[in-house]
Amino acid sequence: MAVFKGKGVYGAVAVGKALIFKRQAAQVRRVSVQDTEHELERVNSAKELAVQQLEQIHEKALKEVGETNAEIFEIHIMMLDDEDYNESIKSIIQTQKVNAEYAVAVTSDNFAEMFSSMDDAYMQARSADVKDISNRLIACLTDSGDNTSVSDDKMIVCADDLAPSETVSLDKDKVLAFVTAFGSSNSHTAILARNMNIPAVIGVGQEFLDALEDGCLVGVDGHTGEVFVSPDEQTVRQLEQKQAEDIRKKQLLQELKGKENVTLDGTKINIFANIGGVGGIGAVLANDAGGIGLFRSEFLYLESEDYPTEEQQFQAYKKVLESMSGKKVVIRTLDIGADKQIDYFRLDKEDNPALGFRAIRICLTRPELFRTQLRALYRASAFGELGIMFPMITSVSEVQKCLDMCEQVRNELSAEGIRFNESTELGIMIETPAAAVISDKLAPMVDFFSVGTNDLTQYTLACDRQNAKLEPFVDTHHEAVLRLIEMSAKNAHANNAWIGICGELAADLSLTEEFLKMGIDELSVSPPFVLPLREKVRSISLK
Repeated sequence: MAVFKGKGVYGAVAVGKALIFKRQAAQVRRVSVQDTEHELERVNSAKELAVQQLEQIHEKALKEVGETNAEIFEIHIMMLDDEDYNESIKSIIQTQKVNAEYAVAVTSDNFAEMFSSMDDAYMQARSADVKDISNRLIACLTDSGDNTSVSDDKMIVCADDLAPSETVSLDKDKVLAFVTAFGSSNSHTAILARNMNIPAVIGVGQEFLDALEDGCLVGVDGHTGEVFVSPDEQTVRQLEQKQAEDIRKKQLLQELKGKENVTLDGTKINIFANIGGVGGIGAVLANDAGGIGLFRSEFLYLESEDYPTEEQQFQAYKKVLESMSGKKVVIRTLDIGADKQIDYFRLDKEDNPALGFRAIRICLTRPELFRTQLRALYRASAFGELGIMFPMITSVSEVQKCLDMCEQVRNELSAEGIRFNESTELGIMIETPAAAVISDKLAPMVDFFSVGTNDLTQYTLACDRQNAKLEPFVDTHHEAVLRLIEMSAKNAHANNAWIGICGELAADLSLTEEFLKMGIDELSVSPPFVLPLREKVRSISLK
């Protein structure tokens, strides 16, 4: 038996036969050509086929992992249309008089190297995306197809790494677990594995692949990050016992459906869910969440080739409110920039986008864009209990401008005879240290706070959340972060506002009791974490 240690990205256990994932990689050779126009036509045809394939993968991802996690394939489609990328391919074909496959391969290498050498972690991650779309384009040019079938039996898929498209294309009913020699816990593939509810361990090293043979027995412990090649009988029994315990816990959690989120001393806590679009409503209802604490409205913009109209937005917001049947829905206004870029916004490239032109800063400097969204939100408010939340707030003046815009929109709708809910709650995200420090000034202006712990941690600790190299320096339990949350809670309650947490820390059960003792009123988490959090809340006494 050989034991390898990596990082578990989905806490579950699997035991089964290994399948070494082999790509049908096309061999690209440089071939001199005379008819360069024909090669350019081949590129265009291959692009059309690649887009069709990515659209199919996107549809599959929507069903399996939801809108937010399926966005990567929309980004890949947009990258295929990138002007610089296509100009490079065209130039190589025309100036060097070479075949299309070679031009794509050279462009891929050049762009991937360019991205990987950048200081920004988000841009470094684009290196893998360029390789992924380029390999797909070459496969379409050479008609080499995809390797999306694994086996007729359930297997543990083992690979050097998996591209996002490869991960989603696999039949998850035939996959017991993923194990990769390389990769990062922040990679798209790791995120997809988590959301597909498949045990996964990444970064176990090349030695793992060297020790493997197709069909050999492998044990995967996603809790500890351990992978066992040819485990002995005792290890198999221990893993199977752990697997059975996981199943038992899930079954017990199902018994919590319909029960209240009440501490032992009778304190009621709201447990809501975070979703990235209308397609996530089913998961919210299936996991018995009390409402939606974070609905990311930017999916409407990411899925569109142009600015979504007021009517398009209204229909989406109306649908989610009606589907929730009177349960509270907090919709965050547009939050793009940083790691979410949209071509038609034509945002300037920035050296440090996380500290740049994003979220509310875009809305306040493009008032027509902001007004369109607010009109759609207020119109939808007539169909349920809506809360509107503004992201990336740093000052009183920003909040006042938001409130002024809301008042203008309400006056416009009243004058037009369009009904809306006059008592729609307005809130802000506490995700900058500035907002937390002046929360005593901000709380009297709004109905609620929602703490975005991912960004609050990033800005408090000066650690880029997209940079995998900084993981050892990111202490999500850092006293400074917790003090800022506690300060915000105290100031919210002193001014009759409620406060929730919608960042990843809301699902950290080791902090639940501390958050409740701070006075946090609501915790909003990914749908699968609703019932474990309910179980935790019901075990706590605040007296």
